[in-house]
Amino acid sequence: MNEDKVQSQHREQEEHSTRERAAIVGLSYFDARNVEATLPLLVGILDVDVMHKTRMVPLSDGSDETPWQFGVTTQTPQSVIRSLQQEYNNHGKTAQFFLISQSAYQALMRRYDPPVQAVYNDIKIANDGDSTTISEVSKTLNAVASDDVFDFLIDQADKLGASDIHIENQREDIRVRMRIDGALHPVASLDSDRYRVILGALASRANISTAASEPQSGHMQKEVTHGDETHLLNLRVETIPTLYGQDAVLRLFNFDQSMLNLDQLGIPPREREQIDAVVSHPRGMVLMVGPTGSGKSTTLYSMINALNTTDRKILTLEDPIEYSIAGVSQIPVDTTHGRNFADGLRSILRLDPDVVMVGEIRDADTARTAIQASITGHLVLSTFHANSTAAAFSRMIDLIGINPIFSSAIRLVIGQRLVRRLDDTTKETYTPDEATINYIKEVLHDIPSHVAVPDLDGLTLYRPVETPSSPFGYKGRIVIMEQMVVSETIQKFLRGDEADVHQEAIEAAARKDGMVTLLQNGMLAVLRGETTLEEINRVI
Repeated sequence: MNEDKVQSQHREQEEHSTRERAAIVGLSYFDARNVEATLPLLVGILDVDVMHKTRMVPLSDGSDETPWQFGVTTQTPQSVIRSLQQEYNNHGKTAQFFLISQSAYQALMRRYDPPVQAVYNDIKIANDGDSTTISEVSKTLNAVASDDVFDFLIDQADKLGASDIHIENQREDIRVRMRIDGALHPVASLDSDRYRVILGALASRANISTAASEPQSGHMQKEVTHGDETHLLNLRVETIPTLYGQDAVLRLFNFDQSMLNLDQLGIPPREREQIDAVVSHPRGMVLMVGPTGSGKSTTLYSMINALNTTDRKILTLEDPIEYSIAGVSQIPVDTTHGRNFADGLRSILRLDPDVVMVGEIRDADTARTAIQASITGHLVLSTFHANSTAAAFSRMIDLIGINPIFSSAIRLVIGQRLVRRLDDTTKETYTPDEATINYIKEVLHDIPSHVAVPDLDGLTLYRPVETPSSPFGYKGRIVIMEQMVVSETIQKFLRGDEADVHQEAIEAAARKDGMVTLLQNGMLAVLRGETTLEEINRVI
């Protein structure tokens, strides 16, 4: 039953009760549903304060020799009705009183006395040591109406482009931090009662318990409007009990299917060619590796979007579903209760899909099932936790052992990180010292010959400049990729033809085949002036 129908039934019951009550107290009943939004407002007959105090509203002003009419409620004192009736009689006028429902009274009062739309200052992110900004934001958040504080926090996080909201219980207050462009920034300190309101809103919307003694996961959606633009925001909610209460992390996914586009990810031409080769011949297995928050899901979804044509059946297994894509059958898998992706994967293979995405390979059973699927004509996409592409192979070998089938199934492994992009309008140049230049030369000394490297003598680099419009000197993030195409050389390691299957040996072989490492691609981005050495060292 939808919400509108429930409200309509509730209102019908309320009007029925009011009609019966009118007969008991000897008043005429008036059903205001058809006129409560259009009835002319009669200003000057009763003060708004009187209308609030007496729970009474004027319905007619006695023009055209008709009686003066008032709507009263069951909460209107009889003495007020008698007094007003006597007053009109003394002036030779007639006053009539009609019993109206509480909902009708409230609807009319919202027109006579519209609620004030509170305007709160936008949240600003503080620089290191900037306690004044944190204090101002804290004051704003603690002043926001209880009904609005949760929505206000999410709206502001989305406006700032935050990927996460961290709400952390401390001994004396609640700390709020937001992750923006991959870096956590303190935002405010909340009073404890503010957090109770936020946790209550989380509980009802994300279907979690406020009294749980175990970690919980939830999911919710919220429409966010900024100016004339409205978009749907997906939120993944994680809570965990701590010493002083339940901490919460809200991950924000700004759903816009047009953003899930390989053309918008800034992938270098050679790496893009390798991905296009997979998309154009969808078979085998592709793994995305990297830590949480490195953009793996966005790249995978963008590949799914590129594969999403009417002649392909695409199925996904996800925990949870982060983006909803039209034309793709997405299946949620709750892995917190003993289930794993392998169970769901075996089931959906019976549906004859062309492309399958598995949220994450976490265990040997899922790995073997995914490999089996990839050699029977399917393209299997998945994520896998490893620091680099070579580390993914050594970890997979630890998980399932030397597996000749895996060597023929796996086609491409993509390692990925996100680094902050310098703000082009504010960045400034500087000349690095000799030690820095030697470090850059060391990183790039064995880069494949097909990669163009600028002259490192007389090198100029860029650094961020903090301004009011760009408080950290960075604006947005760029993707840094490392892509290992599984050649015959790499297959030898996976089949067990090579004695040394350690990460270093696999990486050395891949570099001989022309792979550019994460660090080398990051260094090239520094040389192009897109980011900084500090950012590359922080992330990679």
